[in-house]
Order: sequence, then C-alpha cells, then structure tokens
Amino acid sequence: MTEKPSLPSLWRTQNWPGMFGSLHDEIDKVFHDFTQSVGLTPSRGNGNMLMSPVINVAETDKTLEITAELPGVDQDDVDVTVIDNRLTIQAEKKAEEEDKSKDYRVIERSYGKYARSMSLPFDVDPGKIDAQFKNGILTVTLPKPPEITAKTHKVKINKAA
Repeated sequence: MTEKPSLPSLWRTQNWPGMFGSLHDEIDKVFHDFTQSVGLTPSRGNGNMLMSPVINVAETDKTLEITAELPGVDQDDVDVTVIDNRLTIQAEKKAEEEDKSKDYRVIERSYGKYARSMSLPFDVDPGKIDAQFKNGILTVTLPKPPEITAKTHKVKINKAA
C-alpha cells in the first residue's frame, strides 16, 4: 500500500505549546468576534454560514441603486422584498454534491444563507422597483417618489475669483 503524501502544516490544525497556544487562542477569538460583528455567524457547526452580503448604495437625482455581492448564488435562489420602508435581500449558496470518488484533503468552501435588511429613506412604489442579477451581483434600482425628486436640485459650484 502506498502512503499518501502529507500536506503542508499550514493546511492542518496545530496544537501550539505554551505561550504560542494562548496567542493562537487570542487570535481565534479576535477573528470570531470580528466575523460576528460583520454578520458571519456559523449555523449549528455544520459548515453553513449566515452571511451578510457586501453592498454599495449609489444615489442619483431620480433613483437609489443598491448593488450586493452574492458570489456562488444562482438567480433562482435570490429573494428581494420590500415591506413598509424596509428592503430585504435574501439568498442561499447551496452546497454541491461531494464527489465520493475524490479523496478530499481540505474542504474550506462555505455554503449557507445571505441576508441583509436596510431601512429606505423614502416610501417606494413596489411595482416600480427593478432588480437585475448578473455574475453574482444583484442590482436593485428604487425610483424616488415625485415629492423627493422635486426637492432635489443640483447646485452649480463656481470657481473662486
């Protein structure tokens, strides 16, 4: 029987002795606290995560545009809702079937649900919301109501003499 080559120690868990062990524990705690604060929380230890998608919000005179990164998600697994003045984006990155013929050495890819809610600065007509999904990027365009658009005026800035 042939022995399998060993992987670099970087890829497996270490049991660090002495002060390195406590330093390792402290670093783990910092990363755990950080992932909690940005919305990445393990779900029952099964490798799934609840993730908060990263967003950009851009405003024009007539619209509010929100783009969200949803890597690895299919369009059919994305749900966008508006209830009152609250926009919610939900999605799920589903786990692929594990190929039993492969002898996996490392499995780090995560699967789970994305969820993000945000309050909108104005009432929006749900029938006029446009959502597009391409290459893992969701773009939601919310038209501003006429009373908000009428109050928006661009001010020209002149050069000082």
